[in-house]
Amino acid sequence: MGVSISFISATTQELDRAEKDPDWADEYVYQLYDSDNFPAPDRPYGGPDKAWGGLQFLFDEARVGPEFLMDGSMILEDGTLFGWTAEQVESLAGQLRETPWERLAAHYDAERMAKDDVYPNMWKFDPEGELGWLEYAYEELVEFFCAAAERGLGAFMTFSF
Repeated sequence: MGVSISFISATTQELDRAEKDPDWADEYVYQLYDSDNFPAPDRPYGGPDKAWGGLQFLFDEARVGPEFLMDGSMILEDGTLFGWTAEQVESLAGQLRETPWERLAAHYDAERMAKDDVYPNMWKFDPEGELGWLEYAYEELVEFFCAAAERGLGAFMTFSF
């Protein structure tokens, strides 16, 4: 299974309610993903799924982007659900729009990532293939944040392990 991160857009009202009622938020987000209507065309969602650790390494080295496990506000005390405000989503969308993939890819170091045990630590098996996988995850992340920002939405971030 593995450790993964995903985002699904949220209104300000949903985030406010989630802050006041974390149990409601937990059930609500589960229902969003489990719905027969998923994915809803008016509710952007996206990864980075299991690529979050590799992307975080690249973001840190390039000194841009989010800190997946630090940004947002924790909704569930077990650290599996976070809320990101519309302002946070807009800010990150702007950063991502201004950060071409090549800027991140320049920091890709499969050997160092393997040595540092960057999740999911598969970098040495197919270094070029894994770089392509990270690029795909980055593009999906940019697409999510830009689509959510265009609609003035925040986000729920799930951290599954």
